[in-house]
This record gives sequence, structure tokens and C-alpha cells, in this order.
Amino acid sequence: MPENQHEDPFENRFATALRDTGDGFRAGDPAALVTGGQVRGRRKQLLRRTAVLGGITGVALVGVGGTLLLPSDVHDPRRTSAAAGPASTADPSAASPSPAESFSRDDMLRSLKELMPQGTYSEEDAQGTGSTMPPYARLVFDDGEGAAAVGLSVDRMDPGGEPAAQWTTCPDKKIVAYDDCTSATQPDGSRLMLLRGYEYPDRRVDTKWWNAELVTPDGVHVTLSEWNAPAQKDAPVSRPQPPLSAGQLKEVVTADVWKRVAAAMPQSPKPSATGEAPPEGRPSGAIAKTLMGLLPENLKVTGRSGPGGEYAYLVVDDGKGGSLVQINVQAGMSDLAGELFKDAEKLPDGTLVTTQESPGEKAGKDVVMWTADTLRPDGLRVVISAFNTPAQDQDATRDTPALTLAQLREIALSTEWDAGA
Repeated sequence: MPENQHEDPFENRFATALRDTGDGFRAGDPAALVTGGQVRGRRKQLLRRTAVLGGITGVALVGVGGTLLLPSDVHDPRRTSAAAGPASTADPSAASPSPAESFSRDDMLRSLKELMPQGTYSEEDAQGTGSTMPPYARLVFDDGEGAAAVGLSVDRMDPGGEPAAQWTTCPDKKIVAYDDCTSATQPDGSRLMLLRGYEYPDRRVDTKWWNAELVTPDGVHVTLSEWNAPAQKDAPVSRPQPPLSAGQLKEVVTADVWKRVAAAMPQSPKPSATGEAPPEGRPSGAIAKTLMGLLPENLKVTGRSGPGGEYAYLVVDDGKGGSLVQINVQAGMSDLAGELFKDAEKLPDGTLVTTQESPGEKAGKDVVMWTADTLRPDGLRVVISAFNTPAQDQDATRDTPALTLAQLREIALSTEWDAGA
């Protein structure tokens, strides 16, 4: 069930959030698309298997590297390959049910309810395994302490692929604000992440969002989310905490029934040899290393992102305080030319360039973001932003970012990004 973090543009991603499959982003919203580190652009072909759980689910969580997968046409953090469907290397046969087994809408709801504590239910919705979309169940649960939205979806993916690692890795707190997160390998080899965070990164409303992500060795991907309100957004907080504890989230998401649900899903056709495929990105570690080699000599790197997809970040210091720098390097982005580069400068080689000074997207006071966005004729997009704070959700620690707009532009236009793109 793709797209979490939330309604921030970097939220390209956990960045975190990175989570509004059901709502929140608009395909034509320049503010939601301008930040490359938080936006991955439009990727219709990567959303073939996106599970929309209606108004309360559809979580797009920004993972390692902070990639946010946006809903509908607008694609962010984190569900790139996951949204595109299970990879051909996934082997669902280990969990194959009898040929007659299938799960209806009512079966999905019943299976979820059987795993929940005692309580009452309302606003129920679900989808079984008879659709090309992943099955899901969502409802509003009340154990007597207040109504709470709960949503679960099941899908398949390559258990050894990068998307699986991103889904089950705790996000960087520099990108996504949360109270607690654990990620561990279970006795059966499954990877489980349990996160207790917030629906709104800036905490303007105290809606809590707790999430469990499980990927089994057989490629079954189960997502479970809950809120302390009867809806994901635009509903008053109805209880101090979501109803399920971390232990209960784990119990529900690891239940064997979801493996049977995944096995009953229609098998995706193998990719056509001539069909369109998403372009390959480069490892986040390589992006960070290249970026460090392009920095002015007076900058000291004090922090950096871990491995991930097309996104990387550094925290740099010129002696005046930390400054967050984030970058996305994305191939095959020609479809963005008409939307983000309408008034762009066009260089002799056809490269489009825009620069922008804007407020930071998150809650930090007096935070500014300076951005240089470039699009090569071959579709390679390099977009880099710098902030006057070491973390976007912290107050400004300096007057301006450590890199000027001219320096950001120079970095984005470097031929170093062309090699191996």
C-alpha cells in the first residue's frame, strides 16, 4: 500500500512521508515537486500496483535515503519498485494456497478483525484478491477509549531488493520526525519495522501515525497503519494514542493469514522484453561521494545519508554552523520539462536550469531553502537544495545556507553526474 510520509515534498520521500496515496499531493503542485531530494517526479509506470486504501491509508513512507513516493501521477520516497509490483525474483510459491482459495472483501475485513482487540467497528472498506490492485482492509476501531482509523494492505515484492530494504529500515530522523522506530530480522528471516510517528511532520495537529512494515523471505509485503483519530487527516484527535501497542502491531502484521492472502493474489505478468521499464538510478552512497567531491574546500562534512536510491544528503559546516544539503539524481525525467521548467534558462547544450529561494517545508523557524534544479536533454535531472539548518524540522542556526545559489547551480551542472547515469 504505497506512498508515507507525509505531505511534505520531501515527504521525496520518508523524506520520509511521504505517505499520502489517498490524498494530499496534487500532480500540478510546483511546491510539491520542486525539491528533488523530496520528490522523484512523475512515474506513471511505477504505480501500476499502487494500493489505495481510501482516505485513511495509502502510506508512502520515506525510507533510507528519504525517498518519498507520491500518489497518482506524482511519484515520491519511497515506493518506487514496490509500487511497480513484485519483481520477477520473488517466489510466492512457498506460500501458495490451494487453487480454490481466494479472499473476498468480507474475508479481508474478518481476517483483520480476528486479530484486533475487543471493540466495535465502523466505516469498513476492503478489497479482496480478485483485483489487479493489492488487497486491503480498513476500518474505524473503538475499544472504548476513542475511535481510531486502522488500515492494512498486502502485496508482493522482491525480498532481496532495495525497496524491501527501504520499507523495513527506520528513516533518518533528520528527514522524518518520529518518537520511536525499530527494525529487526525475525526468527523466520522476515524483516519488520515498527514506527511510532506523526501524520503531520510539523506537528501542527497532534495526529499520531503508527506503522508496521513486514517483508517475508518469500516476498510477502504487509503494511499496517493506525492513527489516534477516526481518519488519517482532517479529523479531531479522539484518543491519546493509537489503539494497538507495538507488540500488537507486530502480532497483526506477522499473522500467517496475510501470507495466504498474498499467495491468492493474481500473478503479475513478467515484464515484456520491449516494454517500458523505469530507468536505473545510482546508489545513494555513490551520490553522496560524488557530491562531497564537488563541495567547496572550506566545507566540512559532519553528517551524511546511508545507502539508498536516487537521493542523498550531507550536513556541512563552514565554521558558521551546520547546513543540510540534499540532492536527487534521477534518469528518465524528461516528462517534467513542461511542468517544472516552463520558464527555465536553456543552456547551449539544451540543459534546462532553474534556481529558487523559498521557505523550508517543515516546522523549523526561519528556515530557508535554496535550490538549483537541472534537466539534461537526455532526461537526467539533478536537483540540489541547501538549508540554513542541519535538519529541516529544527530552527535556523545561521542566516543563509552554507552554499550559495551559484555554487548549487555549479554542482548540479557538473559533468560528474553524467557518468554512469
